[in-house]
Amino acid sequence: MINYVTKHIPALPYIMQYDWTFNLPKFDADNLEQSITEALSEQQKELEIFLSYYTRPDGAVAENASLEKVIPTKSQDTGKILLRFHKVFYNACLNIHETEKDQIEVDYNIDPKNSKVELLGPIILERGMDDI
Repeated sequence: MINYVTKHIPALPYIMQYDWTFNLPKFDADNLEQSITEALSEQQKELEIFLSYYTRPDGAVAENASLEKVIPTKSQDTGKILLRFHKVFYNACLNIHETEKDQIEVDYNIDPKNSKVELLGPIILERGMDDI
């Protein structure tokens, strides 16, 4: 399930961040990258939907997403992953169908007890009200 969270930090305007929690059936702390790769490949469509929330402002959707690398921290349960994908721009009326490669770095939190992993996307500054 993909959620978004709106946070308020006094020094900043409202910010938004998407998160996605999914099952990690084969968690192996010694081979973390393979565990995450297998889980993401089983959830390919959901991963592309999650990434599309970040490509939507550009008028694109994310396709062909894959894990580039895992960047663990001192704790095995948290870190960052680098995801590569294609941003696909499509508009039938204007006869546009273009693709460009992109990447995004997201945080992960693993809950080994429940065999779940949470991905936290980058923080987005929420657009303020327009002046009339």
